[in-house]
This record gives sequence, C-alpha cells and structure tokens, in this order.
Amino acid sequence: MQRREFNQLLNDILKPHLIKDFCPNGLQVEGKNEIKKIVTGVTASQALIDAAIEQQADAILVHHGFFWKGESQPITGMKKRRIGALLAHDINLFGYHLPLDIHPAVGNNAQLAKLLDIEIETGLEPTSNSVAMKGRLKTPLSGENFADKIAKVLNRTPLTSLVRSAKIETIALCTGGGQGYIDLAAEQGIDAYLTGEASEQTIHSSREQNIDFFAAGHHATERYGVKALGELLAQKHGFDVTFIDIDNPV
Repeated sequence: MQRREFNQLLNDILKPHLIKDFCPNGLQVEGKNEIKKIVTGVTASQALIDAAIEQQADAILVHHGFFWKGESQPITGMKKRRIGALLAHDINLFGYHLPLDIHPAVGNNAQLAKLLDIEIETGLEPTSNSVAMKGRLKTPLSGENFADKIAKVLNRTPLTSLVRSAKIETIALCTGGGQGYIDLAAEQGIDAYLTGEASEQTIHSSREQNIDFFAAGHHATERYGVKALGELLAQKHGFDVTFIDIDNPV
C-alpha cells in the first residue's frame, strides 16, 4: 500500500481529528512510499527503531511517537540519533497517542479491559471522547484478588492502595499516566481505579476518598492497543506485521 493510502487508512480507523492531543497523530517521519512490512511497538525508542531496521521494516507504528508539546525542539542528541536512523533506512514512523487510547475496539483501554474481564459501560468524563472509562468487573473480586489477577495477566505486580473491605464491582480505568482521573472516579462513587502510574498525591486521594487504587505500569498497560491495531492491519489488509515489546519497568 502507498504511504498516503496507509496514513488515510489509519486515520479512518482511529479518527484523530475528533480529539485534541499533545503531539501530531499520523505520519511523523516520512520514509519509503511503498509499505508492506510493519513493526509495531509502544514507544519509538532507539531499541525499537534498531529492531525495525533489523526486520527491514517499511514502517513503524507506535503509541508514543515524537514531537510532544513542550519538549525541546532542536533535533540533537537522542532525538537526532533516532530520526537519523529512520531517515538513513527510509523507514516511516506513524504515531497515534490519545486516539489509540480511546478506540472502542483496538484502544488501550478497551484491550486492557478485555484482558482483565472488565465490561466498559461509558466514559468517565462527561464528553463524547472521554480518555478514561468506567464499567464493572464481570466477576466481583476483593482488592487483593484483583491485584493478583493484574500481576498474572500483565506479568507486572501492581502498586496498590487497598482501602475497602468489600469486593470491587465498579471500576474506572485509564491506561498510561492517567492517575489524575482518580478524583473524578471517587466523585462518582466508583469502587476502584486502575491506571498505569501513580503520583504522590494519588495515594492520599485513594485513602481519603475510600477508593481502591491500582497502578500496573505505564508501559505494561499500553502494550495491547498498538498490538491489536497491528493484528487488525494484518488480518484485514494483508500487511506483514510484527509486534516488538521493548520492556520498560515504568
């Protein structure tokens, strides 16, 4: 498929025009025109780029790409090496941030919920494009048992703040760095909140508002959206797609 067609295909699936973001969504670094072999991964790190070069990929598709608002603009140091490697090997870089978080089928939230047997009901925010979601556990679990389930499914022991004695029935979630939504979840009387990261104040919010909290890792909670998107591209459009997980303990 031609690069322009591929970019349009991704935009048709993820609809980035519907949400404001902190980075450009879509084609971020232009490479060769014909795209057949795709490498997917969470972040466009040097390790992922090197792996894509070894795979002789035509394109890399990630959740965390380049050119974030507020970052240093000069292309020097680490940024120069990453972009230089892409240009030298004529590899396209496509990045989708919030559109990949919120997609109802291949999104990070949707995929994490599916893995953890959470039925998503609606957005946590009162907007049509809520980044955080809320729903219910298919089978209510104690906080301890839910933490064990997270550890088993994600292969990552979560940081927890377990403040309730009752089983968790309702739960809100936002993959990645979504800890700030815990207060909105507490305001709505939700039993538990699941995200990737925690801040110092997050634990106080959990304790003082009586809401169980789980931080299962920014990377660990966001592996599954881009992987599912790649699988969709392979199954429905015939691309050769390889998901490469560059582990990150955060």
